[in-house]
Amino acid sequence: MRTGDLKARLRGYWYVAWGLLGLLLIKLAIVQFFQYETYETMSRYNRIRPVSIKAPRGEIYSIDGTVLAKNKLVYTVSITYPEGTDNPEVIERLAKILGEKYPEVTEKYINDLIEKQKYRLYEPVTVARDIDWQTVVRLEEQRKYLPGVTVNVEPLRYYPEGFLAGHVLGYVRSIDPNELAQLDKERYSMGDLIGKDGVEKAYENYLKGYDGTRRVEVDVKGRPVKELVTLEPRAGNNVILTINAKLQRVMEKSIEETLKYDQKNYNPKARVASCVLINVKTGEVLAMASYPFFNPNDFTGFMDEATEQYYFPSGQEYDPMNPGAATNRAIKALYPPGSTFKGITAMAAMEKGEMTPSERVTCTGRYWLKPYIKCWAVHGPVNLYQAMAESCNTYFQEMGRRAGFAELIRIAKEFGLGQKTGIDLPYEKAGLLPTPEWKKEVNSILIDRKYDKIRQDLNDKYDRLLKEASTEKEKEHLLAAKRSELAKVEANYQIDYRFNTTWQPFDTFNMSIGQGSNSYTVLQLANYVATIANGGKRMKPFVVKKIVSPSGKVLLENRPEVVQEVDVSPDTLAEVRKAMLQVTKPGGTAYGLFSQFPSNIQVAAKTGTAQTGRKGDKRNEEFHGIFVAFAPFDDPEIGFAGVVEYGQHGSSSAGLIARDLFEQYFGVKDHLTSTAQFEGQTVPEGGE
Repeated sequence: MRTGDLKARLRGYWYVAWGLLGLLLIKLAIVQFFQYETYETMSRYNRIRPVSIKAPRGEIYSIDGTVLAKNKLVYTVSITYPEGTDNPEVIERLAKILGEKYPEVTEKYINDLIEKQKYRLYEPVTVARDIDWQTVVRLEEQRKYLPGVTVNVEPLRYYPEGFLAGHVLGYVRSIDPNELAQLDKERYSMGDLIGKDGVEKAYENYLKGYDGTRRVEVDVKGRPVKELVTLEPRAGNNVILTINAKLQRVMEKSIEETLKYDQKNYNPKARVASCVLINVKTGEVLAMASYPFFNPNDFTGFMDEATEQYYFPSGQEYDPMNPGAATNRAIKALYPPGSTFKGITAMAAMEKGEMTPSERVTCTGRYWLKPYIKCWAVHGPVNLYQAMAESCNTYFQEMGRRAGFAELIRIAKEFGLGQKTGIDLPYEKAGLLPTPEWKKEVNSILIDRKYDKIRQDLNDKYDRLLKEASTEKEKEHLLAAKRSELAKVEANYQIDYRFNTTWQPFDTFNMSIGQGSNSYTVLQLANYVATIANGGKRMKPFVVKKIVSPSGKVLLENRPEVVQEVDVSPDTLAEVRKAMLQVTKPGGTAYGLFSQFPSNIQVAAKTGTAQTGRKGDKRNEEFHGIFVAFAPFDDPEIGFAGVVEYGQHGSSSAGLIARDLFEQYFGVKDHLTSTAQFEGQTVPEGGE
């Protein structure tokens, strides 16, 4: 071979070698800078795998020792990257096996979980929890065809009492990426369960434990060959509630029985109720319930369509026959207080110096000033005690007029109406205490919206007519007609705006009897009556008594907290308490409820009947039943507030629940052993 040919060939080899080396460097750069995390993860998972050991959440107890939330060990299926998540055949086979028992698990479902976790694929993707043994066996039988699929034993939240205090407890559910972004990354990972509502959410930081880790060396097929090190998990802290399990059972039992009674006797729509029983001296919530009841166990696994409809009914508008169970209506639903607001009106008139308790006002069946709001009966001359006992609208409209709206609003604010109570539960609503400023702000928007549409419709109408006009004279005539109509619209706008954005006397009259735009939570009403009962100390309600570590150390203890001492004289408060006592005396609207109570346990109360204000309801025929009470009168211990939607009368709906709770609390009757709620009892009929 000639020297020149040899040099040319060697030069060619040299170029090829440099080209291959260049490609190698490019590939190395791509791996180093763009695929580092992928291969680093693959390398780690090919040799050493960290296996998370889930820490059990802290348990939740009632004040009398009933376990309301604990943990049980269950089988959990997860899929890891890249063996499983990048293998469509594995996903298809896994979906087929799980789908036989759990039809919700489809290929799309698994792929959606993987997509949601795409930025944290170094963590196992949890596919299903609490699978049965037969499914575990099927998965193990198919082990060699399911690389990357693991079955672990983990603690899962379990609520042994089912529905009992369900809304208070709340529930846990898988964490979502938005929540994870705001939490401690060392403590939380994708697939973890986190409190979503109730105590589970409010005290998540205490209930959540610290997960442990096992570092396991595996072979190329993912089989463990050696356990390297184990970091043991730390359980979460235990929570003791203020809720008394016995009283909670009585409340829930009474709600169910009362609703059946009211559906039969008043309105089949009576399918919703919410109640609160509170310690008036401390603010401790002894029982809280909202019907339809809530079972937190339904949220720890897959939810079938029937269960989903029970909690989250489909449809744009509220359906009283299928109201949905997800909402804790004791703190999240708003209701007009009806006549239970009359205590505010009485205090406002007395504090203003416009009324003495013995002064009489004559009720002829309606108030004598426009809009002539009716009373539910003709009561004749009544003083404060008689008016409260018989719930006379005429009397309290007159007291509202004398006090004036400013004083009504001031007193209502003193008692926390239209404000959040500050209870240690999430998503509490503030309610609405209407004021002139609120009315102007809201109605200005509504009126402007209404007249903007009228103006637009008018312009559209004349634009069309002008296009169709054939002569200039006809157009001039149309333009003149348009100016005339617009002038009328503007005149009506000015009249409507002035009237509807200005506080009117009828706003005061409606407010004074608990109607109009008044809307409050049941908890606010309970705290309002508790403040009357305890002499004017507005307490901060709470449902958690204390937090205790697994070793028994008290980490947190909630103590009674006075939010405000109301600016109302002791004499005025005493007179309102005396007037409320007359409600349960002969002639009072709640006499039949407590007539059999011992003489040393006197109950003070107020009944209420409020228009629902809902679209499609019969205005003068369908009402919510509302009831507030406290006892014993001489030294109050407990306060109650309750609402039964479409319950018609407070005394024959929420009042029945109050009676049962007071009987249980004071030992008058044991409702946990009784089978008939109304056996030997008088159920008030008619009135408020």
